[in-house]
Amino acid sequence: MTTAKLQLCKERSPLTTHLRHSEFDRLPHSHPSTGVRFGGALAGAAATSDLPAETPLAMPEQALGELPDHVRSVRSPVADMLERRILLVLGTLLLAVAAGTELRVSLVGHGMNLLEGALLVLFFPLFAWIAFGFLGSTIGFYKLMSGAKPEEPRVGASRPHSQTAVLVPVYNEDIDAVAGRIARMAASLTRAQGAGHFAFFVLSDSGAAAEETERAAILALRRDTSVPIYYRRRPVNHARKPGNIAEWVRRFGGAYDNMLVLDADSYMSGETMVRLAIMLDSNPGAGLIQTAPTVVNGETLFARWHQFASGFYGPMATAGLAWWSGQESTFWGHNAIVRTRAFAESCGLPELPGTAPFGGHIQSHDMFEAALLRRRGWTVHLVELPESTEEYPPTLIDHAIRDRRWAQGNMQHLRLLGTKGLHWVNRLQLVIGASAFLTSPLWLLLLLTGMGAQMMPDPLPVTPPGWILPLTVVLLFGPKVMAVIWTLSNPARAAAFGGPERVIKSVLAEIPLSILMAPATMLTQTLDIIDILRGRPSGWKAQRRSVDRIEMRDALVVYRPHLILGAAFALCTMLAPAGTLWTLPVSLGLLAAPLLAVFTSRVDLGAKAAANGFFLVPSERPHSLRHPVEAIGPAQARIA
Repeated sequence: MTTAKLQLCKERSPLTTHLRHSEFDRLPHSHPSTGVRFGGALAGAAATSDLPAETPLAMPEQALGELPDHVRSVRSPVADMLERRILLVLGTLLLAVAAGTELRVSLVGHGMNLLEGALLVLFFPLFAWIAFGFLGSTIGFYKLMSGAKPEEPRVGASRPHSQTAVLVPVYNEDIDAVAGRIARMAASLTRAQGAGHFAFFVLSDSGAAAEETERAAILALRRDTSVPIYYRRRPVNHARKPGNIAEWVRRFGGAYDNMLVLDADSYMSGETMVRLAIMLDSNPGAGLIQTAPTVVNGETLFARWHQFASGFYGPMATAGLAWWSGQESTFWGHNAIVRTRAFAESCGLPELPGTAPFGGHIQSHDMFEAALLRRRGWTVHLVELPESTEEYPPTLIDHAIRDRRWAQGNMQHLRLLGTKGLHWVNRLQLVIGASAFLTSPLWLLLLLTGMGAQMMPDPLPVTPPGWILPLTVVLLFGPKVMAVIWTLSNPARAAAFGGPERVIKSVLAEIPLSILMAPATMLTQTLDIIDILRGRPSGWKAQRRSVDRIEMRDALVVYRPHLILGAAFALCTMLAPAGTLWTLPVSLGLLAAPLLAVFTSRVDLGAKAAANGFFLVPSERPHSLRHPVEAIGPAQARIA
């Protein structure tokens, strides 16, 4: 992506250039488009080259200010999809308006001043945010409990007839761990009889020093598999991950019907890959199918805690999201299959005017790419399939580092809302993504405004009026209760999480940990938003996948602002004790942030938690379900 046009990086390393014209390129083979399948003897021949012969595919930059031409016609198979969305939006507004009206009546009767007026203005969007999440989870709970058959597209074959490239972008990763996952996936594909329809591409953006090690690890994989595995390192990592994928599309995309995009920490079984390819084959209007990956391999207490939360609460949230997003679902950037030509014609990302963080390359490319696919009439779906996994940041600090990148990308989406031709649901999803971070400074402003109102000569009542407090508790904790009910209603699912007793004590441990983490995340994300507004880009650093304990001195440096604000809140609480109900939990969370980061970063405590029955998940229990959704019913694949 450049100012005028996204260009393919022309530089090649000498070794890559040589290998591209090696003996492999002169072999009498043809590409998937000709019908000749990869595998067998050809896979052995592939060991002589890092890459196959190039089959270029045009990927033009999209004009965001103009309507696209050649838009496909889309018809929803769900007759009441519009009604579903209206129900969700109106339900959210109804709850927020009712709560806001109750608060306004109380403030007016009390003699509303400027601070209290600001409190009301801040209250409405925050209440709407939690109401929206609650309604989505409630819908998901109903869908799962009722056993309703999911809306699925036609699946008209038992084997795929297309060719799929499995893309594994890496950036200064532990290549042995990446290679291990690829080896497992290749072996699983062979068992699923899919080896002739898939090929792996390891697309490296690592530094030059990593190339020899990465290449050796990938070459070693080829000796033991019939699935072709290729390696390429870009000398210049232009436009980061989306530039990496776009470079592959422009060089090799013409040979592959589909591309299955993974992250470096992703895993997907051969059966699931084959299933996704069949779904695309059977539904020519589908452009992208996103799986809901399960979090696995958590070692630290922090990772194990979030691994449990993702697996335990996630299926309910996913079912709700699929119910209303339908064919306008989203893309999370990995663990998804994409129709290559649809992506090429729809998703050439332009460089935005100005500099980062709001200008330059589109950072959170995935959600916007889903919107661009739907803009040209390609449908985007969300599915639940077993054995699609990812890993979670190992510590609270690593989680915050990842959040910083996501915050910048999601805030940048606000510039893209005016893109012509976007479906209104995709615009809503972009707003939701930005709101996930904007709610943090709004919450902080609400707390500061409330504290200021408590300092006034005629302070506010200690508790919110009427039914606002109990309703807020229901909205915040209701989804957790519903997840417990759903899990315990199914003995197999409950056993997968360790049994009813361990489920209950894991949830009871997760709730206070989440309450402590919330204020720390609030301030961290608020500081991120301030950084972004000051024009400070996040940069691009390799992610830490494995950590064992953070030193307290490091945590104290990172969380110095949290300690200062926590102390300020504690002081205000002493000066205005009537507000203790609201400020004390926040003060405790802020003051405990360094301790929480250090305590949950330990691998030994993660192992001890598991040994005592806390935060158990199905992936760690060999005789339980392979995936939480397998207990839903006979249909293991859901698509809406």
